[in-house]
Amino acid sequence: MTLAQNARRSLVSDDKAYGYFALSALEEAGAVALDRLPYCLRVLLENVLRHTGRNDVDDGDVRRLAGWSPSSSDIIPVSFHPARVLMQDYTGIPTLVDLAAMRDAMVALGRDPQMVNPQIPVDLVIDHSLIVDEAGHAGAMNFNLAVEFRRNAERYQLAKWAQSAFERIRVVPPGKGILHQVNIEHIATLVCSDPEPGNETLLYPDTMVGTDSHSTMVNGIGVLGWGVGGIEAEAAMLGLPLVVPLGRIIGVRLTGELTEGVTATDIVLTMTQRLRAFGVVDTFVEFFGPSAQNLTVADRVTLANMSPEYGSTCAFFPIDRATIDYLELTGRTPEQIRRVEAYARAQRLWSEPDAPESLYSAVIDFDLGEVTPSAAGPRRPQDWVALADIPQNFQTQMKVEPAPAHDGISDGAIALAAITSCTNTSNPAVMIGAGLLARKAVARGLSVKPWVKTSLTPGSRVVGGYLEASGLQADLDRLGFQVAGYGCATCGGNSGPLADWVEEEIVAKNAVAVAVLSGNRNFEARIHPLAKANYLMSPPLVVAYALAGSVKIDLTTQPIGHGCDGKPVFLRDIWPSTQEIMAVLAEVVTPALFRTYYADLFAGDATWNGLEAPRGQRFPWNMASTYIRRPPYFDDLSGATSNPPAIAQARALLILGDSITTDHISPVGDIAADSPAGRLLASHQVARRDFNAYGSRRANHEVMVRGTFANIRLRNEMVPGIEGGMTRHVPSGDVLPIFDAAMRYAADGQPLLVIAGKEYGSGSSRDWAAKGARLLGVRAVLAESFERIHRSNLIAMGVLPLQFPAGTTRLTLELDGSELIELVGFENWTIPGETLQARITRADGTLTAVTMQGRLDTANELKVWRAGGILPFVLRRLAGQAPNIDEAAHVA
Repeated sequence: MTLAQNARRSLVSDDKAYGYFALSALEEAGAVALDRLPYCLRVLLENVLRHTGRNDVDDGDVRRLAGWSPSSSDIIPVSFHPARVLMQDYTGIPTLVDLAAMRDAMVALGRDPQMVNPQIPVDLVIDHSLIVDEAGHAGAMNFNLAVEFRRNAERYQLAKWAQSAFERIRVVPPGKGILHQVNIEHIATLVCSDPEPGNETLLYPDTMVGTDSHSTMVNGIGVLGWGVGGIEAEAAMLGLPLVVPLGRIIGVRLTGELTEGVTATDIVLTMTQRLRAFGVVDTFVEFFGPSAQNLTVADRVTLANMSPEYGSTCAFFPIDRATIDYLELTGRTPEQIRRVEAYARAQRLWSEPDAPESLYSAVIDFDLGEVTPSAAGPRRPQDWVALADIPQNFQTQMKVEPAPAHDGISDGAIALAAITSCTNTSNPAVMIGAGLLARKAVARGLSVKPWVKTSLTPGSRVVGGYLEASGLQADLDRLGFQVAGYGCATCGGNSGPLADWVEEEIVAKNAVAVAVLSGNRNFEARIHPLAKANYLMSPPLVVAYALAGSVKIDLTTQPIGHGCDGKPVFLRDIWPSTQEIMAVLAEVVTPALFRTYYADLFAGDATWNGLEAPRGQRFPWNMASTYIRRPPYFDDLSGATSNPPAIAQARALLILGDSITTDHISPVGDIAADSPAGRLLASHQVARRDFNAYGSRRANHEVMVRGTFANIRLRNEMVPGIEGGMTRHVPSGDVLPIFDAAMRYAADGQPLLVIAGKEYGSGSSRDWAAKGARLLGVRAVLAESFERIHRSNLIAMGVLPLQFPAGTTRLTLELDGSELIELVGFENWTIPGETLQARITRADGTLTAVTMQGRLDTANELKVWRAGGILPFVLRRLAGQAPNIDEAAHVA
């Protein structure tokens, strides 16, 4: 009898009997000491135990995971079967396109297209297509939503087709909020209940993966999950395990109390700097300690949201009394809430203040009392800066003259002030704080500077509800912070245009303009092409800086402006107290509000319901479409799956430095008229005003491949002194757009490489950072280190990640792109992490050999890469051409 068969137990909630796989049975069998096991590991252990006997999971896998040791450096490959998948439309709609293409390929193989069908629930929240075309007036939201529908009708029709063609797919129409907040406020169940024919209904932890990096936000309510690429999500949808490499689990002990005037945003920005400096990339992070118990769930999810910014796989808070209070506040049913508590207690997933501390690989002590008002910038979320130091930070980092702020557009002028949806509008305290600051500013006669574009894009309609109920939305309106839409906008690069005169002055003066936003990402050229500096901060500070108009003003000592009485007004004069915030919160944030706004989550408005969508098992492709094109990933399924072809006489397409983000690689933001993608759209008679953003055209590979590596802040060392998506075509010496150079190489049949420094691929989970590279002809990336999600995505697209040995870099090798490179040795790879030799032939004929580590960290990664990527391998598996399901598994 297996461990799982011995572990089946029953519990009763509301007079109903449920079955579950008890972790205590493993303790009884001597396999584990549960009280000292991190809670996130308990959830993983239950997942593996419950799936014993499926997809090659056996008792050995359970025992290995149960035997995890905080002192061990071993990596344990864990076959993780998430309970569900959550998608946003930028990544989700291309995923649906891949599934549609996979159905076509299944027919080409002589199989039933319905073999391609999700095996677990999938929720697609359409939230990333909102662009703030207009802001600062009462009609902005309706205008932006109407334009969104006009631009994206084809994409939304595809989503409606998928909802009817596939099983277990639900679609949340536009205008309802962002996936992360909708997830924590409504979709997440914390405990799943599945009826089993002839048996008790089975209870198990709600787990998930999401096609957005910040899917970790749900960790704040005790749900284990993280971001994956859309191609990995497809594998999970189709019932395949995601093989998670489990190594270190880092505990963060929270102590102390926040001082007056400090926000949850200040906590998370400080935490991001601390954890990034400590080094938690690819680890599991779990919060505990006396102050973790006292932290509100709204604060917890703010911390969990930014897990990708500090680089960890997850940022977990276990279920406790505060979690139950949050479920009650957000309008979950009493039966569901009692079931969650009963299961969490029975399964030893419930955290009590006096419980023994779990054992961790390392513990970081974090005193909340040491947190001060702060921001992060001007280029990365881990670049913490104290509020008082922002003027000096801006001057130093952006290399501008130490001149005082001008009353107009000059260096440091704030062009964008956005209260964005992702990190902070999950947190009523900071949103109400922003409203109260606006109220006090209006009362003192302050106004926003005329060159500042202001916007508010809440994460859910509940936020709009309590701001209206409190009267605070009227105060925000008076400062130009009207709701511009419910979705991900400015933080994802959809900030829309500035006023013409503002753009003209910034360009004419070559001013270093600034964006301030309450989001989680501020990478170069992400927010707006003309905003060269970007600072993350709390919503109240966003409002304050919009009033000040410049980051050259020290808000801790200098006046934010002058009131209607002519007297100076300081930030301290209008900053709301914690008591004021809590009083409003208690009055207007109620369960009834959540029940009202979530009653029709999956129902669309008249525009959505009026969209006519195709019907049938297969999608009818429109070859004239500039939005939806059948991708080429299944065009050639005739080759062998044993090994990719040799890589010889390869050229470097780019040579890059450290901290290259997926925003540098993947097409993001506006499509420039003079770019290869812009020229393609113009050739299809698409008007400039309808180019839309790259994110909205992710289902058209022809557009996306032309925008890969096209970031205007990219610095390619092969073309010194040039900023943007350019490279040198070595044989001719011509400096060309990267796409054009890649096509020349492709015509000559020459394989390409990317060479880079540390932290290659940090940032958002962007499939197209890997898909685009592959379609450009990139066969391998040689870097000093990789971020987890992007390395995984490269493998999923058949691109080989190779790591330089310690002390060896592109700089020590003096690479300039003129070299020819041969990769020797992968033909015989049989185990993960093996090495190969990179033979570098320089222009003068000299040869240098470097031993590179293959970053295929698990056996499944090796198999997937050999197959040419996860998509062809999954297809062959479903069609019965792969030996077993484990061979199609992939690292999350």
